Amino acid sequence: MTFHDLTALGWSDHFADQIDQAEAGAPARITDIHRDRFTALSPDRPLALIASESVGPMAVGDWVLQDGLRILRRLTPTGEIRRAAPHTLLPQMIASNVDTLGIVTSCNNDFNPARIERYLAMAISANAAPLLILTKPDLAEDPRDFLRQAERISPLIVALVINAKNAEDVQRLSPWCGPGKTLALTGSSGVGKTTLRNALTGEAEETGDIREDDAKGRHTTRARAMRPIPGGGWLIDTPGIRELALTDAAEAIDTVFADLSDLVTHCRFSDCSHETEPGCAVQAAIASGAIDAARLERWRKLQREESHNSASAALARSRDRVRQKVYNSGKKRGRQKRS
Repeated sequence: MTFHDLTALGWSDHFADQIDQAEAGAPARITDIHRDRFTALSPDRPLALIASESVGPMAVGDWVLQDGLRILRRLTPTGEIRRAAPHTLLPQMIASNVDTLGIVTSCNNDFNPARIERYLAMAISANAAPLLILTKPDLAEDPRDFLRQAERISPLIVALVINAKNAEDVQRLSPWCGPGKTLALTGSSGVGKTTLRNALTGEAEETGDIREDDAKGRHTTRARAMRPIPGGGWLIDTPGIRELALTDAAEAIDTVFADLSDLVTHCRFSDCSHETEPGCAVQAAIASGAIDAARLERWRKLQREESHNSASAALARSRDRVRQKVYNSGKKRGRQKRS
C-alpha cells in the first residue's frame, strides 16, 4: 500500500488556514462515498469513516477533520463541481477541490456546443480550469474540424484531441496530472471517460459500447471515486450525465458568454431586449457576422433556466427549513411530556 503526504494528496494553505491548532482531529481526503459511509486517505493509512448529520453534505475530493472513526468537520473547499439535481433542482455536489475539469466529448454526434457551454459554466463556478477532451478521433473524417469548433465556443477553452486507447496519446494529459493536482472527468455516457480513467490510473474498469443511431452510451461508471495517477496526481471519474441543469451559476454563465455580456453595455438603451430596438449592439454584431445568432439564443436560454432553477432551489431550501423547524419543535414537546 502506497501512502501519501498531505501535499501529495492536494493539501494547501487554503485548508491549513481553516484549522485551529487546538482543534481535535487530523486531516484526510474523501475518496469514496457509500451513503453514510466514507473512505478517506490520510498520510498514515486509508480510513473507513462515518459522519453525523451535523457535518452536512459532502463530495468525493473533500478534505475533512477526523478522529479515525468519525468525520468531525468538513473543511471549506476551493470549489464544488455541482449541478441542479433532477426534480428538486437543489444543488447536487459531484466533486470538490478539483483543479481541472476534463469535459469529455467524442468526435461524433455527441459533440454539442450548447452542452459544452454548460460544462464550461460548471467548471468556472467550481474555480476549476476547463479542459475539453475530444475522444474517438477515428470516428471523424478530420478531427481537427471538431477542434476548431471547440475553440470557437470560448477563448477560455483549452481543447485536445485524444485517442483514449493509445497510452502514449493519453500521456498528453500529464500537465494536468502532476503531484497534488486533481483532474475530474465529466461528460455523457459512452464518450470514453472510463477508457481514459483506465489509461491514466492503470485500472481495468469495464467499458461500454455506444448506440450507433444517436452516439449515446451506457453508464459504466456508477459511482464517483478518486484514484491515484501513477507519477502523481488524482483522478475523479463521474457517471455519465444525461441532464445538466445549472443553479447558482449566473456569474459563471456571464463569464462563458463574456463577448455578449460586454456587448450589452454598449446598447443604446439599458433595458434593451436585443431584438428590434434601435442602437442594439448585440443585433449589430449579429448583422456583421461577429456573433452567431444561435449563441445569443443559447445565452438567453441558460440565463432563464439558471434563474428558474436558483429560485426553485431557494424555495425548496426554505420549505426544508420550515419542515425541520416543525420536526424539531415536535421532538422538543415530546421530550417535555415524557419528563
